[in-house]
Amino acid sequence: MKTIKTIALLAFTAFLSSTSLAQTKEKTVMVGGAAMYPSKNIIENAVNSKDHTTLVAAVKAADLVATLQGAGPFTVFAPTNAAFDKLPKGTVETLVKPENKKTLTGILTYHVVSGKLDSKALSALIKKGNGKAELITVNGEKLTVMMSGKNVVLKDAKGGKSTVTTADVYQSNGVIHVIDTVVMP
Repeated sequence: MKTIKTIALLAFTAFLSSTSLAQTKEKTVMVGGAAMYPSKNIIENAVNSKDHTTLVAAVKAADLVATLQGAGPFTVFAPTNAAFDKLPKGTVETLVKPENKKTLTGILTYHVVSGKLDSKALSALIKKGNGKAELITVNGEKLTVMMSGKNVVLKDAKGGKSTVTTADVYQSNGVIHVIDTVVMP
């Protein structure tokens, strides 16, 4: 009996080690002090970023967790906490209230595009569009993407601009591009 327990314990330890080794062999990107694993989905990675706690809270308030854990693929332009801090005081607190769920959902889904558009794909679209490309977001609105020097920049429906600060954070169900400003439909 003791031998069976020892074998089971060794097998379990080997499993944990192989899982850990598999993740450490993945090409990760550090976001918000945490490694983002390509084998994990958007939500599994985002919850570990200390720079995206506001975004994660908003996604939960809008009941979008299950969607962003889905198969996708999705391209997510993920605003940092500092991006949300640029909004007028009280905006986030107001948006996460249950009575504002529809508005919050509209804003969050404006940050998501169907398909997996990494920086190479975005650059190709920009080149094809003679310097800019219009993306249709999950909420149905247009989001313009362009280059400013070497930076990918988003221009929202209201004329606001946001810069991609970290590109190509690959996920099992898409790709995330970290942005410095919340875009508005």
